[in-house]
Amino acid sequence: MRSQNLTLLTDLYEITMMQGYFKTGNRDIVIFDAFYRENPSGSGYAIACGLEQVIEYIKNLQFSTDDIRYLESLHMFDDDFLKYLSTFRFSGSIYAIPEGTVIFPREPFIKVVAPIMEAQLVETAILNIMNHQSLIATKAARVCYAAKGDCVMEFGLRRAQGPDSGILGARAAVIGGCVATSNVLAGQVFNIPVKGTHAHSWIMSFPDEYTAFKTYAELYPNACILLIDTYDTLKSGLPNAIRVFREMKESGREFRNFGIRMDSGDLAYLSKKVRRALDEAGFPEAIISASNDLDEYLIESLKIQGATITSWGVGTSLITSRDWPAFGGVYKLAAIQAEDGSFIPKIKLSENTEKVTNPGNKEIYRIYDKETGKIRADLICLADETFDPREDMVLFDPHETWKRTRIKGGTYTMRRLLEQIFDDGKCVYTSPSVMEIQAICAKEKQTLWDENMRFVNPAKVYVDLSDRLYDMKQKVFNELSSAKYHNV
Repeated sequence: MRSQNLTLLTDLYEITMMQGYFKTGNRDIVIFDAFYRENPSGSGYAIACGLEQVIEYIKNLQFSTDDIRYLESLHMFDDDFLKYLSTFRFSGSIYAIPEGTVIFPREPFIKVVAPIMEAQLVETAILNIMNHQSLIATKAARVCYAAKGDCVMEFGLRRAQGPDSGILGARAAVIGGCVATSNVLAGQVFNIPVKGTHAHSWIMSFPDEYTAFKTYAELYPNACILLIDTYDTLKSGLPNAIRVFREMKESGREFRNFGIRMDSGDLAYLSKKVRRALDEAGFPEAIISASNDLDEYLIESLKIQGATITSWGVGTSLITSRDWPAFGGVYKLAAIQAEDGSFIPKIKLSENTEKVTNPGNKEIYRIYDKETGKIRADLICLADETFDPREDMVLFDPHETWKRTRIKGGTYTMRRLLEQIFDDGKCVYTSPSVMEIQAICAKEKQTLWDENMRFVNPAKVYVDLSDRLYDMKQKVFNELSSAKYHNV
């Protein structure tokens, strides 16, 4: 990703629109917002993820000689426009919610302020990068919540939709809360922990199960998780594993981080039997790890059934977000700069209320309960608005305006969410490491209420509009609606 020029990672119409702006002399400075409308997997929240890759993309944004030659071969673009592209560089500003932050529908997680040709070009890649990683980070957060503090390892590389999804998906999964990935390349690229055990083929390649376990334990005495369900979990795998554990302990060698893994069968029933046998054999510290098409719902169910599993390997359902395979991020024009430097609000109308956009140059504030530190609501406002947490604040639902809440002054705090990433084309932000972002994400999840975290019908965190923004939206909406009916 860091060495690859992704300039042509865009939809064709972005470049055809660019040529249209170029030919008509449109050099307007505009604001585009990237946001999403619905939390994935029926969740009560999402996790912002992918900003580091967006930064690398913008830094490397330039049309190479080969790019220009290819565009020329399409016979759609004029020489003067291609000449312009040959010297193209991003010169705008970008604001974003930092990675690992909890986010909610309709609030911009990225705001682009740039000449319209530049802002148009970056749309597709920004959405491609942020949609994928935010989806997987959110799924990982859900899986880790179901595990209730147990270790969760991502190991879905072989089921990912290609190498990029596997590598960047592993990054997002660790940010969402996974302790490690099985993906060695992701470990190298992002300096994240890698873990793994062995396959059934390891057992099958030896004359017997005991010899396979013994050999593995001698090779990896401090990372010895033995897969016990190749032949018979309770009658063969478990007794042979306990025999090896006992022999390794008696040998006097250092022997730690050991245990078993199960990849089939009734995991709740088997784990209870395995735990009892390991404890009776004198190995209460032995890890019980499980895999086998796990997701957050199955893990939650196994927990309710009293499963004694302490480590979870989650593959396909995590790396593909199998139940919700796409994050619905969109990118919409919000404002055009006037000659005096102010921004003229722009709005997209729709018969679907949820698709009517919020116009103008905006900021987002997160409102926290002062006593608990939990999120009370998010407030989208105009960029120049300020608020005093010592004063009462009235929040209202922008769609059902009769729903109002008064928050008493002095009982809440506020935090501005958008940070500047690029200023006049120069990056002014340093991305934290993946493990630092994971720590940020862990703190962010602590600001959610338990009711927001549940899997079935989670309580919503309300995203409200300030009075000024709401009034502006209504004014622009009414003006456009009146013009539409007048033209008819």
